[in-house]
Amino acid sequence: MELYKRLTLIVENGRIQKVFYPIFPPDKNADDVLAWLRQNAQLDQTTPLQLTLRTNWKDPAAWGLTLVDVARHAANAYEKEGRDRDVTLKRIREAFDAEWFNPTNTPKNITQAS
Repeated sequence: MELYKRLTLIVENGRIQKVFYPIFPPDKNADDVLAWLRQNAQLDQTTPLQLTLRTNWKDPAAWGLTLVDVARHAANAYEKEGRDRDVTLKRIREAFDAEWFNPTNTPKNITQAS
C-alpha cells in the first residue's frame, strides 16, 4: 500500500517559496494559500496561469485523486461566495467530461527553450 501525504508548495522560478504542511484541516488549505499569496505575491487577474507537472508518483491514479481534491477545494471556495457546493461540483465535472472527450486545445511543453 502507498500512502500519499498532502502538502502545498508555492514555487517561483524553480525555488520553493513556501511549504504548507501538514494540510489540516484539508478544506482550510485553499484559504491559507490564498491568504499567503495575497500578502506575499503579486496577483493579477489578467495574468495567464502556468502549470508545470512532474511524474513523481509511481501510480498515475494519484493524479486522479489530486484533480478531485482540487475540484472540491474550488467548490468550497465558491460556497464561501454563496454558491451551492454540489451545483459547483456538478459544473466542474461537466466541464471536465466535455474537455476530456472534446479537447479545446493541445497542451504544449513550455519548460524547455525552443
